[in-house]
Amino acid sequence: MHSHELPPQLDIIPTEQWGAHLPAHVVEQLPREGVTVFAVTDDASDTAEFSARYGFGLEDCANTIVIRYRKDGAEHYAALVSLGSLRLDINGAVKAALGAQRLSFAKREAAVEHSGMEFGGITAFGLPDDWRILVDAAVMERAQVVVGAGIRAAKLLLSPDVLKQWPRVEVAPLTLS
Repeated sequence: MHSHELPPQLDIIPTEQWGAHLPAHVVEQLPREGVTVFAVTDDASDTAEFSARYGFGLEDCANTIVIRYRKDGAEHYAALVSLGSLRLDINGAVKAALGAQRLSFAKREAAVEHSGMEFGGITAFGLPDDWRILVDAAVMERAQVVVGAGIRAAKLLLSPDVLKQWPRVEVAPLTLS
């Protein structure tokens, strides 16, 4: 599939309707260029089901994982964006990239409360200003990736360049090769 071709079954949400579908704080930060928003059924929101139903390979599906970590005696949150086909190197690369003393996956309730998004739909756009956003270097090698849209009923299709140009994103190797 060429980067400009979309699978025919995608239910595209036009830009002017984003506000009616997505959380306001996500829409505020979403670039208007290079992002396609499309609806998905809730039961196909999780990566494996989504991949099977919509025909995107796991290597083109990027998950956003929320991490809680300690650094300089304080608690912080970070979002990690990585491909569904790769495993995060939590105690090695991620810990080093964050300069964290300790880290853990954020509890579901905390991730939802702090991000203002639905679990399983968390996205890099619209996160609190004090969160770091780390994107695995492998994401940048894909022609396009599918990421969360803040809710389970929609996804974003974008070129990794959109993430790279987002001033808050830090690209680093985060996964086990």
